[in-house]
Amino acid sequence: QVQLVESGGGLVQAGGSLKLSCAASGRTFSWYTMVWFRQAPGKEREFVAAINWGDGSTYYADSVKGRFTISRDNAKNTVYLQMATLKSEDTAVYYCAARRWGTMSPLISDYDYWGQGTQVTVSS
Repeated sequence: QVQLVESGGGLVQAGGSLKLSCAASGRTFSWYTMVWFRQAPGKEREFVAAINWGDGSTYYADSVKGRFTISRDNAKNTVYLQMATLKSEDTAVYYCAARRWGTMSPLISDYDYWGQGTQVTVSS
């Protein structure tokens, strides 16, 4: 079992930056592929970025590539999402999720553990 708690959301102006964190419980965090999804009002939840459990490779949605960076600190059981050059369309609730030993996937159904989400609002 893994419990995930996101933090770092807030209100930021367009063009600004924000860093989200997702802290995980447990002693085997390094075994989990970690991912960020987001859900805007009235829209479906969508994939944002993933980081592999083994080699730390990363994978991004086209909409955030070059602006967002996902990283992890296994010693701190934490995954991060550094967001830069934010746009109004990045406004959403951001969720982290985890799957043990799994490959990176953009599919919601592939992830077993979810956080409660953190709100990011980008004002134009």
